[in-house]
Amino acid sequence: MARVYLNGNLSLLTNGETEFVIFASNIKKVFKELSKLHPGLKPHLEGGVAVAVDGKVCQDAWLEDVGPNSEVHIFHGIGGG
Repeated sequence: MARVYLNGNLSLLTNGETEFVIFASNIKKVFKELSKLHPGLKPHLEGGVAVAVDGKVCQDAWLEDVGPNSEVHIFHGIGGG
């Protein structure tokens, strides 16, 4: 079971809850489980967030592996120009 942490304003969509224990083998499945728990997160997760797994920031994170003892941090996506 991975520990998943929401950072920044994402907790506004979860009634302030920021830490979750999720059974999933990749980020796509983590997002699916979080969306079941808090449907308001779904468009934000699909719309682009930054993800770090075990301290490594992931590009194109959808299929990034998540181990049973992984720590996953999810941040609002950062835009720039």
